Amino acid sequence: METITIDKVLDELINQQKLPLEKVIDRYFSPSYRQRTNGCREDREGFAQHARKLREICAFARIDVLDELRERNLYATRHRVLCTKRDGSEVVMEVYMFAETDESGRFLRIEETTLMLKGTESDHDLGSAK
Repeated sequence: METITIDKVLDELINQQKLPLEKVIDRYFSPSYRQRTNGCREDREGFAQHARKLREICAFARIDVLDELRERNLYATRHRVLCTKRDGSEVVMEVYMFAETDESGRFLRIEETTLMLKGTESDHDLGSAK
């Protein structure tokens, strides 16, 4: 498997909505995947629900990787997600992500914290929306 990057994964999850979501999740996320965003824990099914919600909310997202580090199966980034919602409003989040990949290169776990730089109060939990 090719080395995955968060910008490629988020692009397929959010922008390439003609791709079946389950295929994207199978390609990039281990069956035992787990995630914690701003203290909220999810298993793979909970993450799939979140990804479906993002596809409903977001018309387009641009992902800018600001910092990226990789050592063996550990991967960390600081990235910005600039989301144009279907209603035309914009949300900008900065994300601090620490990840571990499995032996096949898929995400095994992600620990992340988000910081909203632009958006409304209701957009604050976009990183864990369902």
